[in-house]
Amino acid sequence: MRNHPMPELEPLLKSLRLSGVSDSLAQRNKEAIDRKMSYTEFLATLLQDEIQRRDMKKFAQRFKKAKINVNKTIEQFDFGFNPNIDQQKVKDIATCRFISEKVPAFIVGPCGTGKSHLAQGIAHCAVRNGIDVLFYTQTQLFKLLQAARAAGEYDKKFKQLVNVPLLIIDDFGLKPLRSPQDEDFHDLVAERYEKASTMITSNLEFSEWGDAFPNKLLGVATIDRLGHGAYKVAFDGPSYRPFDGAKNEEK
Repeated sequence: MRNHPMPELEPLLKSLRLSGVSDSLAQRNKEAIDRKMSYTEFLATLLQDEIQRRDMKKFAQRFKKAKINVNKTIEQFDFGFNPNIDQQKVKDIATCRFISEKVPAFIVGPCGTGKSHLAQGIAHCAVRNGIDVLFYTQTQLFKLLQAARAAGEYDKKFKQLVNVPLLIIDDFGLKPLRSPQDEDFHDLVAERYEKASTMITSNLEFSEWGDAFPNKLLGVATIDRLGHGAYKVAFDGPSYRPFDGAKNEEK
């Protein structure tokens, strides 16, 4: 009687980089015997398992790289808190069509109205669709570039930011830009223009974004590119983080 084939298959699967198949091989083998599956049906089932495993691995890698909160999804966004939000427009952006169109998207409105949550929710949608995403606050982005410049790795890091299909910059304009931040931001926008999508959240109205630039001409050139064909969601209404005046009155 021939030995069980599993040990013989292990090195073969490993050499073909199909080690994941071994995770379900015993179970699938039993199912094949019980259901009297053909060889091709058995093989197809194993390959489907491998494809699913690889897709899950890619999803986990994309999610980790994106640096987004696991709980900040579209499904968990409370649209009922602010009924003035254009839900149809949000759903349109969540299809990620704007990414394939290679145009920007903006989410603007007061502090605490859910802009960052919505931006991360759209990032989740992109990751689910197999799209690479990077999420940074404005402060994190410039710290990243500053550290890369100091380490002599600016070009490498800048290229990564340019090439990612969706770059999300949160809280733009919360702090005025300084040199060379304004130049870095302009160069990043210029290089991504009509090549990749950039999503930006801001407390400022789009018409005020130029005020964040110390070099006004640079600001005009940057905002002009950002505004071309962009999708926009505007928030208003109360904050999710209301000010607790009572605590301050106790002092």
